[in-house]
Formats: sequence, structure tokens, C-alpha cells
Amino acid sequence: MSCTGAAKVSHSIHMSTVGQSSYHFNAKYVGDYQPSPTETFPMLTGDVDNAGSLNAQIHCLLADRFRSKAVFQTYRSKFLTWQVDGEYRGDDCTVTLTLGNPDILNESVILVTHFLQSITPRLVLGGELVYHQRMGEEGAIFTMAGKYSAPNWVATLNIGYGGAHASYYHRANEQIHVGVELEANTRLQETSFAFGYHLDIPKANVVFKGSVDNSWCVGGILEKKLPPLPVTLALGAFMNHWKNKFHCGFNIMVG
Repeated sequence: MSCTGAAKVSHSIHMSTVGQSSYHFNAKYVGDYQPSPTETFPMLTGDVDNAGSLNAQIHCLLADRFRSKAVFQTYRSKFLTWQVDGEYRGDDCTVTLTLGNPDILNESVILVTHFLQSITPRLVLGGELVYHQRMGEEGAIFTMAGKYSAPNWVATLNIGYGGAHASYYHRANEQIHVGVELEANTRLQETSFAFGYHLDIPKANVVFKGSVDNSWCVGGILEKKLPPLPVTLALGAFMNHWKNKFHCGFNIMVG
């Protein structure tokens, strides 16, 4: 395994007349070890804004079947959260363990474990167990999960104590992707629905994304790459018809 890799930095400036303007500096390092077409190790990413808030992630490969990830977040000068993930990938199963915000002095911790088992080449079943403890209070929530993958579409379903979440994603062709999500919360007695689409035009270096939900919030983002320069221009607009609010803006990404 070689220790060489590639590094990339980018800058993002957000200017708004409604909220506060901000600046983000992002740095990313990617190693050259690629066990699969969608994974590269090690990988380090970091994002810091003008207020000093930091969001950093570290992905590493401990062994052929063991992966690990660490996440650190700060808000200005205050420490916000940190968590460590460990994942084991078998031939037909995946086990993940997440430890979040462990505090020995205050006796608080969040523990999340996932288990997924391939029943058939297309059907995967599993579950999630969330355990939390803080200030002498503890509890656990179990959720069942299922996923069915076809050549051109994927459907998922999660059912637990707090409700259910279902999603469906369809690939019409190499350029057009659509998806829908439905979530029902039994504790809040609320149901939400969202529809989105992704349009990719490689010859024009353009990507367009759009969405609409049950609250009639409609949005769209247009991303345009400007080769040979390492610059991407993004234009976005969102409108909430119920609240009669409209937001629009642009973003220039360098790197």
C-alpha cells in the first residue's frame, strides 16, 4: 500500500441579505489504495468557516474487511460532537458499530449498531439498534430495514417504534434519475413526502437537480463546470408557497 495520494482545496463564499454571509475553506486528501471502484483509502476531509467552526472526517482501511471512520465537529470555540465508526464487511453481511459523544464523567453515550444480511442477490434485510444514556436516563430503539435492488431501481423500507420511512429511486437512463421518499412519524403524528430528480448533461458539463415536497417547497440547483479551469458555478432557487418565501443564490467552487 502506497502512502502517496492527491490533495485538493476549495473556497466557498456565501452572501445573503437575509442571513449572515459566510466563507468556507475545504481541504481534502485522497490516497491511492482503491479496494473497490467506489472506495479509496485513506481519505481526510476538513471544512472550516470564518467563525472557526470545524467539520472533519477521517476514513481508513484497517484490514481487508474492516473499515473505520472518525468525525469531529466544533462550533466556533466550543466542542460540538465526535464519533467513531467501525465496519465489518463479510461475503454476504455487513456489521457496523458507532460510538457517539462518549462522556465518562457525565456517564453519557450514544451507541448505534447496524446489521445487514443478503437474502438474495437483490434482497437485503437487517436492523438497527440505538442505545443512549445520559444523566441517569437510558433507552433503546430498534428499527427493521429492507432493501430491494433491481437493475434500474432501488426500493427501501424502514419500520420502527417512531414510524416508518420508505423510498424509491429509479434510473430512467444514464442522464435522468428520479426518486420519492415517504416518512410517517407516529410520535408527532406527521407524514412528509418528497420528490426529486437529477439530470446530467455530460456534453455540456451541466447537472440540474430539482425537488418538491408536501409543504409545496419547490427548489432547483444548476451546476455548470467551466473547463479547463477547475471552477464550478452553481445557481439555486427555492420557494415555499405556503409561507410565501423565496430564496435564490449562486456559488462559485474553485478546486
